[in-house]
Amino acid sequence: MLSTTIKSGDWKGEKHVPVIEAPDTFKPGEEIEVKVSIGKEIPHPNTDKHHICWIKVFFQAEGKPPFEVGTVEFNAHDEDHKLFSSYKGSVYFKAETAGKIQAVSFCNIHGLWENEKEIKLA
Repeated sequence: MLSTTIKSGDWKGEKHVPVIEAPDTFKPGEEIEVKVSIGKEIPHPNTDKHHICWIKVFFQAEGKPPFEVGTVEFNAHDEDHKLFSSYKGSVYFKAETAGKIQAVSFCNIHGLWENEKEIKLA
């Protein structure tokens, strides 16, 4: 099962775990900005051989399955041209109920990593 291969941890001590920055509360129908990043406390390598490929963001409303709301891709890892993607991006969505924001990142060497944040109605 895929769920048994996804790793998690505290992003302050593990460089692969996605950082989720989003409001703690929101009003129904209000646009929610979710900033995701990798390496906020501990930088992750960004080379041809070792890099983060993407972060997927999901919203799981209370009592519902998760729904993908966006993907941020990091395609530039070019040492020859000194061109590298920054491991950060934003996703926007609207929701009517409280739930969890979930982020999954993929490292080309160390696999899948996850984090989540609860958001509540204001």
